[in-house]
Amino acid sequence: MNNKLPVGWVETVVDKLGNVVSGGTPSTRATDNFGGYISWVTPADLTGYKDKYISKGKRNITVKGLKSSSAKLMPKNSILFSSRAPIGYTVIASNRICTNQGFKSLIPCSEYIHSEYIYYYLKNSKQIAESFASGTTFKEISGASFKKLPIKLPPLN
Repeated sequence: MNNKLPVGWVETVVDKLGNVVSGGTPSTRATDNFGGYISWVTPADLTGYKDKYISKGKRNITVKGLKSSSAKLMPKNSILFSSRAPIGYTVIASNRICTNQGFKSLIPCSEYIHSEYIYYYLKNSKQIAESFASGTTFKEISGASFKKLPIKLPPLN
């Protein structure tokens, strides 16, 4: 078996493609953290979800909820990757969006990094991602491990 990459292809890691962002959940005890206009996605929102792009989850959060949690507002075309329960749900943000802590997401750093390419690559790399996961009750891929996931990039032309 030949493990060499085709001419011009480069093997790198997710961390080299942009900023990796973890999500967060506002306190559910404070009802004024929810019901706002900020799109917020959880892995449960992706159960059975078939589209490549997502604009919102079942619930939105408020500005107060965003500020009181570790959730980060990410730009359009960020790649959302579920990091637990289960690992590997992958979608692209069609607008500014944030996630709960069940995601490790990538904000691409360059116009040369195409969100759709990364989407398809990660969607088809679920087994590799699972091999980077740890945990006893349920497997989870940490931010540090997600950053180390290998990814192969084609030549720019």
